[in-house]
Amino acid sequence: MKPCVKLLLAALAVSLAVCESKAAFKPRSSLVSINNNENHAGLRRHQATNKSVQQIQRGGAESGKSSLSTAMFNLVKGIVGVGVLSLPAGVAAFGDAQSAVLPAVALIAIMGSFSGYNFSLIGRVCAYTGASSYSNAWEKSVGEKSAWIPALACSAMTVLAVLAYSMVLAETFQGIAAQMGITTSRAQTIVALTVTVLFPLCSMKNLASLAPFSLLGIIGMALTVGVMAIRFFDGSYALPAGKFLESVGTLPAFGSKGASAALNPNTLILVCMLSTAFMAHFNAPKFYNELENNTLPRFNTLVGVSFGVSILFFAAATALGFSTFGKSSAGFILSNYSSKDGLIGISRICVAFALIFTYPLVFVGCRDGFLSLLKVPTEKQTDGFLRTLTVSLLTLITIAAINLKDLSFVMSFGGATLGNALIYVFPALMFNSVVKNMGDTAPAALKKETYFATFLMLLGLGIGVLGATTALKNI
Repeated sequence: MKPCVKLLLAALAVSLAVCESKAAFKPRSSLVSINNNENHAGLRRHQATNKSVQQIQRGGAESGKSSLSTAMFNLVKGIVGVGVLSLPAGVAAFGDAQSAVLPAVALIAIMGSFSGYNFSLIGRVCAYTGASSYSNAWEKSVGEKSAWIPALACSAMTVLAVLAYSMVLAETFQGIAAQMGITTSRAQTIVALTVTVLFPLCSMKNLASLAPFSLLGIIGMALTVGVMAIRFFDGSYALPAGKFLESVGTLPAFGSKGASAALNPNTLILVCMLSTAFMAHFNAPKFYNELENNTLPRFNTLVGVSFGVSILFFAAATALGFSTFGKSSAGFILSNYSSKDGLIGISRICVAFALIFTYPLVFVGCRDGFLSLLKVPTEKQTDGFLRTLTVSLLTLITIAAINLKDLSFVMSFGGATLGNALIYVFPALMFNSVVKNMGDTAPAALKKETYFATFLMLLGLGIGVLGATTALKNI
C-alpha cells in the first residue's frame, strides 16, 4: 500500500474516534419527524420578511426543546445512515487503485460542505419567514400554489429511504443466515422479513416505544466502521493470502486507475450518491425551530459541527471499504466480507437490529407524506384505511427491493434527481425569494449571497442531469 493512503486512513480513523466521542451525548429525542403537518397560519410572505435581520440574529423569544449538544447528536444520527455503506462502490465506479480514495475524500468534504451550507440556508429562510416545515418555508417564500412541488419531492425521498432500508435488510439478513449455515435467496429473505416483522411493526398505532432504538443506528454504524478498520489494517482480506479470502464471493481487485481517474465522468456517480447520503434537509426547519436559544450563530454551529463529524464518518467508511476491496466493492459493502468473519457478523447483527426498529419510523413518514399529498381528511384515516395503505406501500416497496439489487444505483439516481433538488435547487429558490421580498431593506451582504446560492443551484442542476444519465448508463 502507498504510505500516503495508509497515513490518510489512520488519520481518518483517529479523527473519527475523537469526533464520535465528543458527539456521544444523551439525546433528548431520538427521532426527528420526516413529515410535518403544514402550518398555514402566520404572517404573509411580505410581512414575515419585514423582520429586521438584527432581530432574527437574536433568536426566538421562546427556548426550543433541544440543547445544542442534543441537537448535534440528533443531526449526526439523521445524516449518518445505511447510505454510507454504499459509498465505496461510488469510488469503484471511476477507480481501481487505492490512491483513488484521495479525490474521493476530497469530494466527500466538498459536497458535505455544500450540503451543510444549504442546510443552514433553509434554517435561515425559516428564521426570516417564521416557517415551521420545508413545504411551509416554500409557501412563505416562493408561494403557496407551487408548495406541492417540494412536498412531493420530500415524500418521494422518504420512499427511496424506505426502499434503501429494505434492500439493506435483505442483504444483511441473507448474510446473517449464511453465517448460521442457512441458504436463502434474497427474495425469500425480504418477503419473510416484510410479512413477519416489518408489517406488524409498521401497523403499530403508537411508535413512541420504538424511538429510543434509533440510537442504535449510529452505534451500529460506528461499530461497523471500527470493524472495517480492524479488517483493513490486519490484512484479513489482503491479496494474496488474507485469511478470509477463500470464503468471499468476489476477490478484491485493484488496478492502475488512481487519483487521476477522478476526471472520469463516472465520478458523478459518487457525487450523486453523496447527495443522498448527506440528505437531512427536509428536517432543517425542525432543527432550527426546536433549537434552544435558536440564534443563527448557534444554528450555524450546530450545522457546522454535525456535518463536519458526518464528513469524517463518510470519509473513513469510504476509504476503508474501497481500500479493502477496490474495484470489487459492492453496492452494500458488508456483502463483500466473508460469512465466516465473526466481527463482521456482529456488525451485520447490529445494523440489522437498528434497521428493524427504525424502519417503521421512516415508513410512517413515507405513509403520512402520501396522506398529505392525497389530502385525505383525518376522519377518513381509519384503522382499516391505514392498514390497506400500509399493505399497498409495503408490497410496492418490497417488489422494488427484490428487483433492484444495486443499492449504489438507488443512492446515485435518487441523489441526482430528488437529492439535488432538495439540497441545492429548492433552498436557493427560497432564499432568493426571501431576499427579493425584503426589497430595499435587504442587507447588501444577503443580496450578494444570492449569487452564491444561485451558483450552487446551477451546480446542483448540472450534476443532477449528468449524474442521472451516468447512473442509468451504468445499470
